[in-house]
Order: sequence, then C-alpha cells, then structure tokens
Amino acid sequence: MSDAANPDAAPFSWRQKLKSEWLLLLFGTLTIALALFDPQPLANYQHWLQLPTLAGLMGLLIAIQGIRDSGLVQRAAVSIAARAHSLRGLGLLLVAATALLSMVLTNDVSLFLIVPLTVVIGGISNLPVLRMVVLEALAVNAGSTLSPIGNPQNLLLWQHARLPFLHFVVAMLPAAAVMFALLTAFTLLWLPRDGIELSMDRMSGQTTSKRLGTVSMIGLVGMVVLMEYDYALLGAVLLLVLFVLLARASLTRIDWLLLVTFAAIFLGLGHFAELPLVKHGLDQLDFKQPLTVFISGILASQLISNVPATVLLLDRAPDAIALAVAVNVGGFGLAIGSLANLIALRLAKQPHGLRLLHLVSIPFLLVSAPLVYLAWHWLG
Repeated sequence: MSDAANPDAAPFSWRQKLKSEWLLLLFGTLTIALALFDPQPLANYQHWLQLPTLAGLMGLLIAIQGIRDSGLVQRAAVSIAARAHSLRGLGLLLVAATALLSMVLTNDVSLFLIVPLTVVIGGISNLPVLRMVVLEALAVNAGSTLSPIGNPQNLLLWQHARLPFLHFVVAMLPAAAVMFALLTAFTLLWLPRDGIELSMDRMSGQTTSKRLGTVSMIGLVGMVVLMEYDYALLGAVLLLVLFVLLARASLTRIDWLLLVTFAAIFLGLGHFAELPLVKHGLDQLDFKQPLTVFISGILASQLISNVPATVLLLDRAPDAIALAVAVNVGGFGLAIGSLANLIALRLAKQPHGLRLLHLVSIPFLLVSAPLVYLAWHWLG
C-alpha cells in the first residue's frame, strides 16, 4: 500500500524521525527556553556556538563521506577481515588502532576513520558491530587522555597551563594506563572467541573511484592540518566547494542533522553553564582540594559534557592536570559525557546503540574513576 493510500504512513514516518532525533529536540528546546527566560547579547551566542568546531566537524563529514563513496573503506575492510584470525583479535586490533589514532589525530577524527571501517567489516563478516563501536567510543576516551592534542579539553588545559608537551604526557600516563588496561580486559571478556566468518557474496561487486578517493584523502589530511592551525572554517568551505564541483552526490548522503544537533548542544550547554545559579553553586566549593576537582569535573561532564565542563572549571581549579584527569574520566558514563560518544553512535547508526553504550559506559565509569584517582594521586 502506498503512502498516499495510507494516511497513517506519513505521521508514523515523522514520529520515527522525531524519535531518532530526540537529542536535537532536547537541546533545541533547552536553547530556546534559556534564550526566552535569560536573554543574552548576540556575542554570547556566537561564542557558545563554537563555529570553528562545527566547521571542523563539517569538513570531516564531507571528507569521510567521499572516502566511503570511493570504495576505499570497503577495500580496506575486506583486506583487514581476510587477514584476521579471530573476532577477539580483530576487536583488539580495532580498539588499539582507535586509541592510538586518538592520541595524534584527536578523538573525533579517530572515530571518523575507524567507525565506518568497523561498520563495513561487520557487513561482510560476523563481527558484532555495535559492541565494537561501543568499545571504540571507550577507546578514544582512554587513548586521547594521554595526549595534549588528543581531545579539545586537553588542548585547552595544556595551552592554559603552558606545560611542556612531555610533562603533560607523563602526568597523564597513570590515568591513561588504568583506563586502557581496563578497556583491554573488558574487550577480551566481551568479544566472542569465534573465528572470522566472511560472506563472500557481500565482498564481490565493489567498485572503487580512485579520483574521489584521492581527493577525499587529501581533503581529510588538509582538514586536520587546517584545524590544528585554527583555519577550520576555511578548510570546510574549500571542501564544500570542491565536492559541489566534483562529487555533489556525496553531499546528499552526509548527516547534516548531526551538525544541527551539535549546534543545539553547544548553545544549550554553553548558556546553561553561564547561569548565575550554576556559578553561585560552584563558588561554594573548595577547588584547592584535588578530590573536589576530580568529583566536580566528572559530575559536570555528566551534565554538560567534558569540554564545556572544562571551560566552566578552568579558572576555578588551580591544578590543570587534576582537572584534565577528571574531565577525561568524565567522558565515560552518560553519552553526553563526551561528544565523541555521540559521534560514534551517529556514525554507526545501529539500533539500540544508546542503550548498550550506557549499559557498558556507566559501569566503566564507576569502576575506572576510583582506580584512576588512586593511580594518579599516588603515581602522578
């Protein structure tokens, strides 16, 4: 029966769409409500919007979509899956690659590379995709903890404190080591021991566009470099123009609503963190105590995500490393704790992804937080 013959089809489709975009609705509503009840100057909204971050995200979305459409991801997936001996070994390889890439390419870039690869491998084999994506979300939080350039909060704190690169790495090593040890143990326990089963019919008929793949790879590298030097907006515009001219069809397959969702999150959480009531509550805490910084950083991350939490506590916490440890641990737990969690789930597009992430990530936070604090306090 066609949609025209079934009047309930369209409303059902809209209900499903609204249900899938609940995060956009939630933070869009928060943004509008705060704007109505606590109006601010336009300059504040421009600051909260974090346009360079959104531009960087757009550039990455464009480049990765081009790589997907070129067939390079599919070829890499076949090569990796064909050489793996077990699901557990393949899982450990993907987790380690995700963590290592997050140290040098940042957590979100790492996910943009690894999650599409994981989804394709899952499509041609018996790899449990959703489990792997959850593990990869945990892996970027653990791996990026070690590096001053691994995630936005580390970069902000590293520059704010003006610490030497190696000093930051050594100071964060105990926390990162505990996180990665726990993640490795959990990966070994959670992934099945089964061998790799490849679906040969799904591996055939793959086409590759070398031109699109080359352009997209160059675009990805260029985007990362421009983001590093604060030219993200320029890079995004150049990539957009390039794809309009060479690969317009790829632009239609990009998840543009992800950008809108992040814009709503930035505006809503940025405004919330600046409310007088929130600031007054923080003024009552003694941030000279490391445990206060640690607990506050984790709790704030669970409420407003770890990057806004870092901005909120930056001038209150005298110890930048203590705050860095706290907000990195705070990336576990609720999905909002780290925007990388949301990126991983959105890229994977797996049913019940949020539920499984919380079933794993919340206990992971509860176990890792005290162990990380002890390791950092005694060894840091």
